[in-house]
Amino acid sequence: MYAHYSAYVSGIHRLHLSTHFSNEVNESVMHASTVRSAIVKLDGTAITERDPSPIVHTSNYKEILEEAYQTEKAAAEIYGRILPLVEELGDSELYDSLEVVYFDEQRSVEELRMLMKE
Repeated sequence: MYAHYSAYVSGIHRLHLSTHFSNEVNESVMHASTVRSAIVKLDGTAITERDPSPIVHTSNYKEILEEAYQTEKAAAEIYGRILPLVEELGDSELYDSLEVVYFDEQRSVEELRMLMKE
């Protein structure tokens, strides 16, 4: 999704937002790696399936920011629900690594909220 938005965003906001979304691509790959490692550590099977939510095809920066905001907000909520479960396992290393992902998501939510302000 972020690679798509990086390519499609247009207008004066492209200078900043294209780079922003390219950075989000890299962050997403790192998060996926962290989660995949956590699943394997817990003897699970890591699978790769994309969220079924459609990617909105637009070059309108406001629509792109809103879609990204909703995605980041949902991710932060999911990690927020996962952390207490991981804490119960007593694996502080695993908890710490997933907490970093959670904080990254929270930071992204706040950054996008500020970008959308008029």
